[in-house]
Amino acid sequence: MTGEKIRIWEVGEYSYPGAYGFVPFMVSYIHDDDEIRPGMLIAPGGAYRYASPSEAHLPAMQFYRGGYNVFVLAYTVNYLNKPLKLQPLHDIARAVRIVRKNCKKYHIDPQKLAMCGFSAGGHLCASLCVHHKDIHDPDAAYDEVAVRPNAALLCYPVITSGEYANQESFRALLGENPDPEELEYMSLEKHVNGDVPPCFIWQTVTDASVPVENSYLFAGACKEAGVPYAHHVFSRGRHGMSVATEEWLERDFGQPYTLEQIRLLAEAVRAGKTSLPSEAAEEILREHELDGSKKEKWSAAEKEQIRNDMYEVTNWRELAKRWLARTLDLSTL
Repeated sequence: MTGEKIRIWEVGEYSYPGAYGFVPFMVSYIHDDDEIRPGMLIAPGGAYRYASPSEAHLPAMQFYRGGYNVFVLAYTVNYLNKPLKLQPLHDIARAVRIVRKNCKKYHIDPQKLAMCGFSAGGHLCASLCVHHKDIHDPDAAYDEVAVRPNAALLCYPVITSGEYANQESFRALLGENPDPEELEYMSLEKHVNGDVPPCFIWQTVTDASVPVENSYLFAGACKEAGVPYAHHVFSRGRHGMSVATEEWLERDFGQPYTLEQIRLLAEAVRAGKTSLPSEAAEEILREHELDGSKKEKWSAAEKEQIRNDMYEVTNWRELAKRWLARTLDLSTL
């Protein structure tokens, strides 16, 4: 079942004005055996404007090779300034419920289902961690399925809507002039309580996109609420380092399936179905390398600096796996 595309909403259940035919889905990475394994649901980042391919296939394969059955979620994103509100949170909640409801099919222990989110995807995972009791499913059969994850890995996560906010993420989520109550609800450090699942948090001091204070705020809230957590802050490294391997550095991300909403948007722009001029379609495709191009993102000198930073940051993967083994009681991994 590796490579299976699993639509998470049925006809009539999903409506977002910037979807243009897109329906959120998961892609599976399931071992071809009958062993019951822990599950991992991955949410890529992208400031809620796109779902980054760099944080999809590569981490999925890391956890797949580590013995997990894995799913990558392509959730709803906002490229055209149409506020998302709670739609991504409903997407990830339905995804968790699908995995748990079909745990026998996917050979997953429903009590050992973790999630891993990067940047805005970290905000999405942490949102489910703190607000899981609020998220009800329109389908009664799914609504009765537990939605609280058993553990969460939060990788350079967007957390706060306050002083250290990543403003681009909150604009995509809530719009240019958000309601103060919505901002407060999505400032996740303010909502941590004793029912939040164990969390593993990591970031770099020199993150220039999401200030490292985001991680400190969430870790401090976990400590205050008595939530089991680990918090690792690495001395150097840029935002978005994903698995911090040579594959990532050379931008060998696999098929960009998480960009399906962007691709469909470009088709809608080209067909005159949006307010954008038709020529903007090519710019959208080029920006996300969906036109067959591949950008050289960094110079040779920049790559060498990133490699030096990777030497430290790459350790997050082994640290996370060991933490999960203890947290989920994975005696065989």
